[in-house]
Amino acid sequence: MKAAPPKDLTPPAEPVSRAAFQAEVAAWAEKLRVRPKAVHVRRMKRKWGSCSTTGRVTFNADLLRQHPEFRQRVIVEELLHLRIPNHGKLFRTLLKAYLGGPSLRES
Repeated sequence: MKAAPPKDLTPPAEPVSRAAFQAEVAAWAEKLRVRPKAVHVRRMKRKWGSCSTTGRVTFNADLLRQHPEFRQRVIVEELLHLRIPNHGKLFRTLLKAYLGGPSLRES
């Protein structure tokens, strides 16, 4: 995901810990009924997250400093790619179903 966070979502004063972030990812994976083979957090220059065809999900370390709502959208979008590999209508429909409202791509 490459979209920038909405300007009206101000980042929290303190970043979330990696352990808390991993727990957030695990909770969403359970809710979405997906099982990533590996979840990594590392520096990325151009993306907030990515999902490989082998089931590896990687998140940008800067995501730990973002607003929880934006962080949640990135997590859900990347985990949904384990089920739907593209951004087609089904993907957008599921994204709206889990998060409500328009996706970041539409806003």
